[in-house]
Amino acid sequence: MTWMRHLPIQRKLTWIILLVTSLVLLLAFGALAIYQIVEFRNYMVRDMRALADMLAQSTHAALEFQDEAVAGQVLETLQSDLDISAARIFAKDGKPFATYVRKGEQPELPASAPPEGHRFTGRRLATVRPVFQGGKPVGFIYLQADLTGLYNRLAMLGLIGLLVFIGSVLLAFVLSSFLQRPISEPILALSEAARRITAGKDYGLRVPAQGRDETGALTDAFNQMLAVIGERDSALRAGNQALSQEIAGHRDAENRVQAQLARLEMLQRLTRAIGERQDLQSIFQVVIRTLEERLPVDFCCVCRYEAAADILVVTSVGVRSQELAMDLAMTRQARLEVAANGLSTCVMGQLVYEPDISQSALPFFQRIAESGLRSLVAAPMVIESRVFGVLFSARHKAQSFTSGECEFLRQLSEHVALATHQAQLHIALQQAYDDLRQTQQAIMQQERLRALGQMASGIAHDINNAISPVALYTESLLETEPGLSPRARDYLTTIQHAVEDVAQTVSRMREFYRQREQQLTLVPVDLNRVIKQVIDLSRARWSDMPQQRGIFIKMETDLTPDVPAISGVESEIREALVNLVFNAVDALPEGGTLTLRSRVETGTPARVNIEVGDTGVGMDEDTRRRCLEPFFTTKGERGTGLGLAMVYGITRRHGADIDISSAPGRGTTMRLSFPVPAAPATAPGAAPYVFTVPKRLRILTVDDDPLMIKSLHDTLEADGHIVSSASGGREGIEAFRKAAEKGGSFALVITDLGMPYVDGRQVAAAVKKISPQTPVVMLTGWGQRLVAEGDIPAHVDFVLSKPPKLRELRETFVKCLELGNSGGQSNPDAQP
Repeated sequence: MTWMRHLPIQRKLTWIILLVTSLVLLLAFGALAIYQIVEFRNYMVRDMRALADMLAQSTHAALEFQDEAVAGQVLETLQSDLDISAARIFAKDGKPFATYVRKGEQPELPASAPPEGHRFTGRRLATVRPVFQGGKPVGFIYLQADLTGLYNRLAMLGLIGLLVFIGSVLLAFVLSSFLQRPISEPILALSEAARRITAGKDYGLRVPAQGRDETGALTDAFNQMLAVIGERDSALRAGNQALSQEIAGHRDAENRVQAQLARLEMLQRLTRAIGERQDLQSIFQVVIRTLEERLPVDFCCVCRYEAAADILVVTSVGVRSQELAMDLAMTRQARLEVAANGLSTCVMGQLVYEPDISQSALPFFQRIAESGLRSLVAAPMVIESRVFGVLFSARHKAQSFTSGECEFLRQLSEHVALATHQAQLHIALQQAYDDLRQTQQAIMQQERLRALGQMASGIAHDINNAISPVALYTESLLETEPGLSPRARDYLTTIQHAVEDVAQTVSRMREFYRQREQQLTLVPVDLNRVIKQVIDLSRARWSDMPQQRGIFIKMETDLTPDVPAISGVESEIREALVNLVFNAVDALPEGGTLTLRSRVETGTPARVNIEVGDTGVGMDEDTRRRCLEPFFTTKGERGTGLGLAMVYGITRRHGADIDISSAPGRGTTMRLSFPVPAAPATAPGAAPYVFTVPKRLRILTVDDDPLMIKSLHDTLEADGHIVSSASGGREGIEAFRKAAEKGGSFALVITDLGMPYVDGRQVAAAVKKISPQTPVVMLTGWGQRLVAEGDIPAHVDFVLSKPPKLRELRETFVKCLELGNSGGQSNPDAQP
């Protein structure tokens, strides 16, 4: 009841009476309403049961003889009962027998006999009673009553109750306004007396008693208290006058102590602040700003002393002192001659205080006086008995610096000198540390790249395994299904390009840690066509996925026609552009425009520029400088920091340049500039190997990946081979052994390298032990690494990399047959 605390006592008493009266009335009316509802409902149930039983007596014969007309006539008698809206008689099997519906009603009647009993649903009451004939049930009667009349009567009772409640509350309010006065008036009199005493300090005021009850006793006690307070007030006034005189004497002394403590506290803060800084400008600015704001002074600056030239050079000027510095010609880097301006004493290490500059005849002091300044303190900053600078402080008022303030400025200059000396030492030490840090960063960068290489080996194997079924099925469909629609063939071609790009990406992951440059096979590349492929490959990222979040990204292209072909690796360039598109999408969290543009730049040599621009959040200068570093990311846990690093590596391998234009809030444009070769590039290599695809080879495939086994099995069977599959090394060796014992050996064995319990090396050794002439082909995600590093397992004739290609498999099968027919040993290169 916190809302009543601040109400006048008259209103509090009135509210209490009204609340009690209202609560009692509400409880009474609530109990009456509940009783009426329950009683009315019970009455309706009893009435409905009686009516249903009466109808049952009238219709049992009709049910017995299946006379629907008689049953309908009996139900028509319900028209005289205005509360019955519908009725239905059900036969013994629960199907409707006869129905009655009052005109104008559209009730929902059950299609079969409900359970016996009654149910209230909204404004309707439904009753179900059995119909007996000779003690046996012959059917059911269903009655539905409209309770609108019941609720109207209850509403009328509620309205009457509301009127009675309002009348009772109004009567209670009128009566309480008179009955509360004997209680409230004495208390109000005491309150008014207390207010007048508080306002006028008149302790001689008394409140007349209005009875002998508790309020009368309270009034007498209040008057006695006023008498005691009056006596004590007179004594306190006399003592207060004597105390005031004593306090006035201590106040001046306290003000002087407080001023000294404030200066000491300011000196302590300044010392701590400048001790945390290592650059001279930051130290000087902290000191000057503090003096301008807290001492305060009207002008402050720091000058560096150059002993060889005997001059002072202005190093730092306060923000509030800029205007005066312009008038005094003492802006940064301004020079002051020491001897000519009477500052020789200061640079010898002594504090100089001029209480009234206007009395000095020296040019420097006269110039300061003309600007409106009258008093000046010059505090030398000394390091190891050598003055290296001067701290100037000035005020408009003459003789405004006290001796305590001059001492404070002298002590402050010593602290500033010490902090400056430490900063100079730190700068010298920092230079040495920078050289060491550059060396450490180079080593750490190499370590990070080495760690990436170690991760790349495992990642490459898993990715190659995952995309192998996609590659096999896609190539098989494109080759064996001539009835594909142009749209389906285009989709499959796009999938094939994407799989090839992933495979190329995996093969290049080791370039982050290999010291030698990869030898690229350069072919002519149409960059406009690559851009269109990139748009299709990345459509889900820049169109579908943002639209699911309610974001719209508009893709625009501005392609120069007839762009000359460049020399490069198409899959790498496509991957670089996809990475740039993905980064541009991430930079458009609220949507925007993404533009891909191609331009030809004339010159020697000519260049083709590809730009990927967005209207997103942009980058600051520090992010723009570091964005190409490996592992640097601004995306948090969503980013790896490798996307732009891979783009940079691809551009460098192609002899291209990368330029980044960006600003916060203005978007980013990434520009790749590729040189146009003087002569068109051609794909180098040996003449294609011509062979006839063998048919009906009996092949054993061994792999622990079910998807890989199925895709390889389906593809080879589609080529007409007889394929047996084993889901592990042990199972593969056992299958080969059983086939050899039955005299039906396999033409060749295809096995994975990494498998649990028994790996591909053990499978190859077991096959060669049983049948030395049977060729063994190792199909593994580590294929390229094994061949590149010369780590080909023993007993393996050929090594293929995942994802496999049908032509590579067929070419290898032909070579395996040639190897088996010649009885030769394993191929040392172990690759087709």
